Amino acid sequence: MISEESLNMLRDAVKLSPDNAPLRAHLAESLAAAGRFDEAAAEFTASLALAPGDAKSKLGLANCFYQLGDYSKSFVVIEDLMRAKAVPGKAHVLYARLLLNEGRLAEARQHYNSGVADDPTSCDMELSSKLQSTAAETVPKRRDSFDDDGDDAPAQQSRHAQARSSSARNREVEKSEIDFSQVGGMEAVKEQIRIKIIYPLTHAETFKAYGKKIGGGILLYGPPGCGKTHLARATAGEINAGFISVGIDQVLDYWIGNSEKNLHETFERARRNTPCVLFFDEVDALAAKRSDHRHSGLRQMINQFLLELDGMDSSNEGILILAATNAPWDLDSAFRRPGRFDRVIFVPPPDAEARSEILRIMLRGKPVENVDFNGIAKKADKYSGADIMALVDIAVEKKIEEAMKNGVPKPILTKDLDQALKEIKPSTAEWFATARNYALYANTAGAYDDILKYLKLG
Repeated sequence: MISEESLNMLRDAVKLSPDNAPLRAHLAESLAAAGRFDEAAAEFTASLALAPGDAKSKLGLANCFYQLGDYSKSFVVIEDLMRAKAVPGKAHVLYARLLLNEGRLAEARQHYNSGVADDPTSCDMELSSKLQSTAAETVPKRRDSFDDDGDDAPAQQSRHAQARSSSARNREVEKSEIDFSQVGGMEAVKEQIRIKIIYPLTHAETFKAYGKKIGGGILLYGPPGCGKTHLARATAGEINAGFISVGIDQVLDYWIGNSEKNLHETFERARRNTPCVLFFDEVDALAAKRSDHRHSGLRQMINQFLLELDGMDSSNEGILILAATNAPWDLDSAFRRPGRFDRVIFVPPPDAEARSEILRIMLRGKPVENVDFNGIAKKADKYSGADIMALVDIAVEKKIEEAMKNGVPKPILTKDLDQALKEIKPSTAEWFATARNYALYANTAGAYDDILKYLKLG
């Protein structure tokens, strides 16, 4: 049973980082595990408002509605999820339950079998039994039918699980398929990463001669949607290193002590696969100021994070640690000491050159004609990469609407993108409003000088 204290710890973390979609989703999962489906549904809904495409949260919300007996709402959410390119196995199984309730037996069996084939852990023996017994009432058995499927299911599930476990060990880390050549602009940021992380690895002998270890930490901060994760992945590709991306949902756990164990195992995985880039996204949720936490559990997890960064029990030689945050001012100051995240790099919205390149990439393969990429990029000042993606989506949708009405598809023109610009405002404005105050009034030791420079205030 999940304790109320553990849930309160997660609620406190959400209060500190209310726009953190993965953290809200993790709280929702914990509430659902405690059987508090009403509260879980509210948190899943809030998470999806921040990250509409998150399949895991959609599945969680659909399951909450199912558990509450609101099958119509569950159907709406799960059918939306079924339109995705990659559908989780558990989503197929939940869909099978809903279909069986409506008497759509053939479809239910089809989705159940698909779900278990994709994810053996989604096997539901009770549902399987219902599907088989219902089928037995309507379909005569044959001598050569697989009558023992139900008995063999646990063994099949075990074999699938063993295969998945073996496969997971072989895929402990991923290999990035991109490098800095696929990161438009941000030359100053890339050069700082080269000096701190890449050169010590590619010129190891020179650095060793001066007693400089290979490794260290860089904290990337800036407005959301500006490519911090993309940059971290490209760093791994630049040096052909392994890449491990760590989300808060992979670390935070409602059982006391498990968060520390998850964090330790993450570092151990990187240590087994050096050279390796270990990337912590939304790190503010894992490294918030300890003074802000009333619960000892979160403080203990933060202490464990500091110990792992220091390599107290194991060497971090060859581990290149990157972290990203939208709120560097929320981090505990201990994380910025030498040997930890001692290099803090501001990742601004893409410059005009980068915006033009992002536009070209977004429109590649689509029907375009005489598009003034540089002109549009100039007008999209302070737009994030995510904003530019939304801009292109709006322009494409409008052209599709025209094609549906007129029956003639036409290419995307500069004027279409100009029109879309009127509907999309830069999402970075709100972030800069907050950052400006910190840069002007809480700029200890010049930590946020780059923000002042970008805003032309210093």
